[in-house]
Amino acid sequence: MSRPPILTLTPAAIAQVKTLLAGRGKPSYGIRIGVKTKGCTGLAYSLEFADAAPPKDELIEVDGLKVLIDPQAVMFILGSEMDYKEEKLSSGFVFTNPNEKGKCGCGESFHV
Repeated sequence: MSRPPILTLTPAAIAQVKTLLAGRGKPSYGIRIGVKTKGCTGLAYSLEFADAAPPKDELIEVDGLKVLIDPQAVMFILGSEMDYKEEKLSSGFVFTNPNEKGKCGCGESFHV
């Protein structure tokens, strides 16, 4: 039995990450996604530039983009989708996570 992909990225998310990497001003390996303890309900997604690949990180390559997944985050984001949304008053990355059991009222954190 094979496991679902750890994370998929929409075309909008891929395009925005590539734009951010291009505007960084220095070469980057890719981005790194994880989760950290934060907010009302416990966990929040973290995204950062990656200059190198930590040896135990999971690597996803899509459309020439390298996405590293912190091994501590895999069980929390398995099967998730990362999108990028632009609205009148806000824009940002949005995760659709089948493991989430709930989110806080402000949308900053989630729990599984």
